[in-house]
Amino acid sequence: MWDPEVTELPVFDPATAPAAPLALFTQWFAAAVAAGQTEPHTMSLATADAEGRPDVRTVMLHGADTDGWSFATHAGSRKGRQLAARPYAALGFYWPVLGRQVRVRGPVTAAPSGESQADLHARSTGALAAALTGRQSEVLGSVEELAEASQAAWERARREPEAPVSSWTVYRLRAEEVEFFQGDARRRHVRLNYRRTGGDWARELLWP
Repeated sequence: MWDPEVTELPVFDPATAPAAPLALFTQWFAAAVAAGQTEPHTMSLATADAEGRPDVRTVMLHGADTDGWSFATHAGSRKGRQLAARPYAALGFYWPVLGRQVRVRGPVTAAPSGESQADLHARSTGALAAALTGRQSEVLGSVEELAEASQAAWERARREPEAPVSSWTVYRLRAEEVEFFQGDARRRHVRLNYRRTGGDWARELLWP
């Protein structure tokens, strides 16, 4: 299941895990970085449309703190529309270098516009150009149309590094459940699940 030449499976004792999942996520994220995991900040984002049909894609984590796990997109994109219809989502992180997964799910809220714009303008010129190109998830007539719109957006991004993009939105997922999965060579995988109970967290082990 894991190639021992590229994966090291550390021992995880759930009895030593902190009381809240954010602290453990921070530890595991740092360990993935230290182990050389490629793009550890990428994650799967699962949403559902108004009819309840699921959808999933890979996005970038913008941060994780006491307010939740953050990501960003255009409000009018497919995922933005789905979150407007059903403001609940799930995240999935996979760090194969350590045989670890983290699954997070809970309700999602949109950050204020000012915070969303600050998030965008803290990123690269290319990120701003992509946001200015806009029309995410709409039908594209041709690659030439994209090239023309993208070129104009790049020129504006260089000329106006603070150009606003009103549709750009930071979303925060406030976790109700967070599961930590540590792979084991003998398939005795450790699954530690945190469940929010009021203002506290309950912890439970799950069968692999």
